[in-house]
Amino acid sequence: MTDLSSDLVKPEHVDVPQEADDTPLMLKNACDASMAIASGQTHKESGNGRELMIRDNRDLGESFADKALHYFHRLTWRTPLHRLRLKGRSPLRLLAKPDDPLTGNKTRGMAIRAGHFLHNGMKQPLSGIDFADLKLPPLFAEYIHSFRWLRDLAAAGPREDVAPITEKLMVRWLDAHAEKVSDPAWLPEYAGARILFWAAHAPLILSSRDLIYRSRVLRNMARTARHLDHCADKAEEGLPRLTAWCGVVAASLIIPDGKPRQIFGEAGLKRALSKLFEADGGVMSRAPLVQMEAIALLTMLQSFYAAVKEPVYAPLHEALNKAVPALQGITHQDGSLGSWQGAPGMAADQVAQIVEASGVRARPLRDARHWGYQRIPAGQSVVLVDAGTPPLARHAVTGCASTLGFEMSHGSNRIIVNCGGAAMTGALVPAGLSKGLRATAAHSTLCLDDHNSTAILAHGKLGRGVNEVELDRREIENATRLEMSHDGYGERYGLIHRRIMLVRSDGSEIRGEDMLIPAATKRGHKRKAGTGDTGLAIRFHLGLGVEAHLTSDGQGALMRIEDGSLWQLRAPDSPLEIDDSIWIDGRGRPHPTQQIIIPGTVTQGGGSYGWVIKKMG
Repeated sequence: MTDLSSDLVKPEHVDVPQEADDTPLMLKNACDASMAIASGQTHKESGNGRELMIRDNRDLGESFADKALHYFHRLTWRTPLHRLRLKGRSPLRLLAKPDDPLTGNKTRGMAIRAGHFLHNGMKQPLSGIDFADLKLPPLFAEYIHSFRWLRDLAAAGPREDVAPITEKLMVRWLDAHAEKVSDPAWLPEYAGARILFWAAHAPLILSSRDLIYRSRVLRNMARTARHLDHCADKAEEGLPRLTAWCGVVAASLIIPDGKPRQIFGEAGLKRALSKLFEADGGVMSRAPLVQMEAIALLTMLQSFYAAVKEPVYAPLHEALNKAVPALQGITHQDGSLGSWQGAPGMAADQVAQIVEASGVRARPLRDARHWGYQRIPAGQSVVLVDAGTPPLARHAVTGCASTLGFEMSHGSNRIIVNCGGAAMTGALVPAGLSKGLRATAAHSTLCLDDHNSTAILAHGKLGRGVNEVELDRREIENATRLEMSHDGYGERYGLIHRRIMLVRSDGSEIRGEDMLIPAATKRGHKRKAGTGDTGLAIRFHLGLGVEAHLTSDGQGALMRIEDGSLWQLRAPDSPLEIDDSIWIDGRGRPHPTQQIIIPGTVTQGGGSYGWVIKKMG
């Protein structure tokens, strides 16, 4: 067995039954490595190897010209030409009734039965609702216009009880939008989702014996499909465009005479998949919630093929086979989801339902260089690390400055976490808090001078900052070693952040060292004014139910877990601090927690800060 502490000095005695060795890891050739990063060299080796990932910091998202084109395209929806495009035969019936493979949220469904829509803690009464002018946050409006609420209502009771509610809401929505194609109700992604949910829950919206009403619903479904034929490719790149093309393909399978549309739709679906997923199956936004929604969409579309007894489109099948292991790669030991890129701490059953419905059976992806996450299973412990470049502005949904952050769990207990939940903006997570949850300080990593490693912009986008991330993963005897670095503080402070983590294979110990290394001088390089020390903080946000107390020497913190086990975090270079923190659960509810902080200062010459997390009993 390899002794992880063979080159390290034993710490001084503390008042715990077993000692935790806390001397920093020894680094070799650190200056050469930092020079390689600065020069833009990429190191690739077979098997265990070093790789350099580069982000284009010049990408600032959708250009003004693109925004203008999309705006004028939406204006054309009001023209006589577009109304003419929507004319055609109305189907007398649907060719099949696909099943919805996912179960809705019963709480939200019961809220609809009680008289209001419920989304992220916000309520919208059904009485007096104006479908033509909802005046709600975009995510809430999307929930209503896409008819995703049908899944929740279906989970809230038998069909005979909920169908009358559905039909009344359907009539009111059709009165507002059936003949008037407008923004946002007819956005391609909303329209695509509508077709999927209308068809999958047809018994709820077509159980009426009113033939005029039924004809009206079917006619509008056909009009929506023709609308998508002309605008699916104009949807925003990523999940919105995938949703729109899923609607086109779904319509081709259940509306008569759909073969030409199917050929056209599947070609568009293939293009949308290539613009959404990386080569290893992770979405380009790196957002777990987008990953889950993409899998749910493709799983739902699979059921349409099954309903008409056709083989599933091959690129769709291939995308699912890659996307599911990528999603599982950022889950903890118990199957719950890590808090990355705006995701809250989703419970294991929420993730398991999507994986089960997809039909994909695979092992979690451990080393995802494109997706950007590293997963280290070790005994009953799992360590998750953000070792990728931040998503480009045009891909980011709720982009977070989380580079080199990590989470750790043991069994069903999350011990080290990120705050998470920036995507859950609503009544419980206001916009101001949501922005704070995207910051570097909301993640378990090093934060220099209270600045984000990547700039946080409005509307979920990310700006300049981390451009290059270097990663070297090696499996050594009885341990996994990660060596990572990013240049997010290079331009402002002239320093590279390098983090080394050594995870023992039985999951009982993690050794870490955070280093700040002088970056190679570049022409026009900007350094922080002055020659004084710069403050830093290495943060370890603690999971819900983890109680921390400082040891008598101040250089250690005991962490008592809900199951009664005891862990310790120690650092030799600075007295630790314990402060308040926050964690957002899978329902978007904030919970007060704690964080352990290693404070320090660094000069322009750099510095090294070691720490160790060890199970004590």
